[in-house]
Amino acid sequence: MVSEATGGTASGETAAGRVVVQRGLFFDELEPGTVYAHRPGRTLTEADNVLFSTLTMNTQPLHLDAAYSAGQPYGRRLVNSMLTLAVMVGQSVSQLTQGTLVAQLGLTDIAFPHPLFHGDTLYSQTRVAAKRLSGSRPGQGIITLEHTGHNQDGTVVATFTRTALMWTSGGFPPAGNAG
Repeated sequence: MVSEATGGTASGETAAGRVVVQRGLFFDELEPGTVYAHRPGRTLTEADNVLFSTLTMNTQPLHLDAAYSAGQPYGRRLVNSMLTLAVMVGQSVSQLTQGTLVAQLGLTDIAFPHPLFHGDTLYSQTRVAAKRLSGSRPGQGIITLEHTGHNQDGTVVATFTRTALMWTSGGFPPAGNAG
């Protein structure tokens, strides 16, 4: 059984052998300037785009109407830019924030310099831009992450900055970890 004293983040022993619980990085493990390349990429399909757009009640015809989009500047439907953002954040979770995030504080400086189309593969990377310990929340720190997404050809399709509140390794509560 994994020891509760470790918050489920370290290895434990069982009758079957060693158990390692997957997690992101703690605040103190993140170093400004480090770039994390998130793999695998995610090929975004027509079904992904239509489902996301309709689930979020985004009726923009550029995402849903092939005939309309054919007469627009790109000549075809575009992947919903909010789907692009969501996938980019999602791609970073297992490597950076899974189980170590307290809260997402905000997104800024969002840009979409080139569209994604159905069948494009989205790759992303995250650069740790800055970090500081919280002055009001012991055992937690604030990180600033710069995310960049590109398609299979290397063309940048999205950039944004994300600020998040993270646990330090010493501040992580031993109980309440996701199982």
